[in-house]
Amino acid sequence: MGRITKGEALAAFVIAAASGVLFASPALDAARGVSLDILTALRWQTVGPSTDPSSSPTVVVAIDEQSYQTPPFKGSPTLTWTREIGRVLGAIIDGGAKVVGFDVVFPTSIEQSEIPFGDELLGARMRGFDRDFLRALASAAAAGKVVLGEVQQRDDPIRPAPGQRIAVRQQLNIRPLNVYADPDDVVRRLPLSFGSEGRPTPAMAVELAARARGVAPEFSDDGSMRFAGRRIDGRIPNTLTLNFEGGADDIPTYSLADLRACVEQGNRDFFKRQFDGKVVLLGTLLNFDDRKQTSKRLATGLEAARAPRCVLPESVQKGQFQRRTIAGVYIHATAVNNLLNGNAVAELGRLPVTLIAIGFAGLVAAAALWLSPTLAAVTFLGLVAALVAVATAMFVRSLALPLSEPVLAGFSTLVLTIGYRFIVVDRTERFLRASFGLYLAPQVIDQMLSSQRLPKLGGEMRDVTVFFSDVAGFSSIAEQLTPDALVGLMNEYLSAMTDIIEARGGYVDKYIGDSIVAVFGAPASDPDHAANAVRSALECRGKLEQLNLTAKAFQGHKLAHRIGLNSGEALVGNIGSHRRFNYTVMSDTVNLASRLEGANKYFATSIMASEMTVALTGDAFAWRELEAIRVKGRVQPVRIFEPLAAHGQTSPAQSRIASIYGEGLRHWRARDFAAAAACFAQIAAEDPPSALFLQRARNLAEHPPGADWEAVDTLEGK
Repeated sequence: MGRITKGEALAAFVIAAASGVLFASPALDAARGVSLDILTALRWQTVGPSTDPSSSPTVVVAIDEQSYQTPPFKGSPTLTWTREIGRVLGAIIDGGAKVVGFDVVFPTSIEQSEIPFGDELLGARMRGFDRDFLRALASAAAAGKVVLGEVQQRDDPIRPAPGQRIAVRQQLNIRPLNVYADPDDVVRRLPLSFGSEGRPTPAMAVELAARARGVAPEFSDDGSMRFAGRRIDGRIPNTLTLNFEGGADDIPTYSLADLRACVEQGNRDFFKRQFDGKVVLLGTLLNFDDRKQTSKRLATGLEAARAPRCVLPESVQKGQFQRRTIAGVYIHATAVNNLLNGNAVAELGRLPVTLIAIGFAGLVAAAALWLSPTLAAVTFLGLVAALVAVATAMFVRSLALPLSEPVLAGFSTLVLTIGYRFIVVDRTERFLRASFGLYLAPQVIDQMLSSQRLPKLGGEMRDVTVFFSDVAGFSSIAEQLTPDALVGLMNEYLSAMTDIIEARGGYVDKYIGDSIVAVFGAPASDPDHAANAVRSALECRGKLEQLNLTAKAFQGHKLAHRIGLNSGEALVGNIGSHRRFNYTVMSDTVNLASRLEGANKYFATSIMASEMTVALTGDAFAWRELEAIRVKGRVQPVRIFEPLAAHGQTSPAQSRIASIYGEGLRHWRARDFAAAAACFAQIAAEDPPSALFLQRARNLAEHPPGADWEAVDTLEGK
């Protein structure tokens, strides 16, 4: 398209800015969540899991399907599992675990059961059943190595049974397990703390990480948190953006059933090897219970990382499934790892995201305004690919650049800007091209659109080659045809010749009846204008021969045309009156081209070029010089040439005729008319110019001219 105006650029910028602000607004935060999902999947596909499960600071003890199928748990209500859990807890603490967190809540105890059992309640019969569990909790709590979980709810919070709360010293060792999902029911962040009587209570994951590191978290009023010298500042206040580097399958997972059997065997070394220095989370790993969609949902991996077994063989099903959901315990375990490893995802704030979206949309707007719609779409896809590559590379470093916001803003900008171009900008261009396309050169229209100005009178001197053609015997042909047939014939002829001329970079100045006036080298500059004009003339001659044989409109009317070519300086530009003008060319160069076209009749040739044109073409063509002539209105004679073919493509017959003709012309100019006649006689039967010179040479041989004779023919007519 033409030059972009300030108004059009401003409109495109407004579209880009509005799109950027819209798609970075809080109303579309759901799309931002999808960005995290996509980046997690892209990182998974490009670099794979980035951590070794054995290096995970956190491990999981799972109440899994195997536990439910293995005695003594098999067929027993979970309220009766506490004794065995207490034994496993003691073994883990003895094995050197830094802290154990419970992602399961036992809100009641079997000792509280009011089920009738004989003449008394079941709870009374089972009194003391939880003693071992409570002792294990009390011992671990005294060392600060156990944290029970609770679920905070406004009306009915879910808390451990009273005996358990007493064993762990009440709220000192109880922390919230609440996990909140985004509006699309996907968990991407974890709360850092919960309000409690004006003071923040650390979330379970924060408490476990703090105890493992031996530092206390520092909460600020702005919702950020400092932990071990690092600032945790989520895009949403008081949240940590989870970094699922491997998801569940980068956290070693042990079956509760296997660990219970290990306790039975007294294998303390196993617990020492597996749990020393680890943060341990006890939670469920079941097919349908406590499962969450997270930002890892598009990067499906194994359900859990394999961990060494102590006694029981690994379950056939365990670890074999790839799912879009993970057990909730892994959300807390991932958060603990993120805090201890210092690799929680950092997200940009609203302002940087908005600026990035506007910048990306601005690039798309520029492409949509300057390029064709197809190229603009390709550019948009290229920009998206570049953004995705950069965002993925940064996400490997735990920085989440906005992805969906810029892409959506860019796509919106692409559609709106192309629509704006079509409705406003290109409408004017289409109107001007439709209005002037049949009268002005395409290059002139391009210049007009680029300058944002209508054509005006004026011109410049340029070196050009003028192409002038005329149909031979047109008047007699016109007398034989009806008007409709004549128009059809001429339109087909002029269209074919024009196509050739324009394909070689020429500009058709005008049609004068059956004549064509074209110029090479203007409006568009062409350093090879002379050669292109000659090529066009030769191709036009060949095309006319083809039309005479195949075109229906030409049947019975074999057309022949004459072409004159001349090169030189000419005035080109918008010439005419103030109310009406044309882009045209005028000078003696044009006049001579017209005279050369007419001179073809005298020599019975079809194409004639001046010596100026021949000089500019170098050795691109094979020529034969016809003679020097003086045309009407011009004092100085001009040497004229006939193009035979492109260099190296002349036939043997053409070469023979040109050689003999050239020898005859040398004798002619040397006033040896008899020798000249002898040369011309050899080829007169097959070459009309030779037949002409044969007759003239014989006349002069019989009647020698005076001393003032010159080898120049003066042509009085056109």
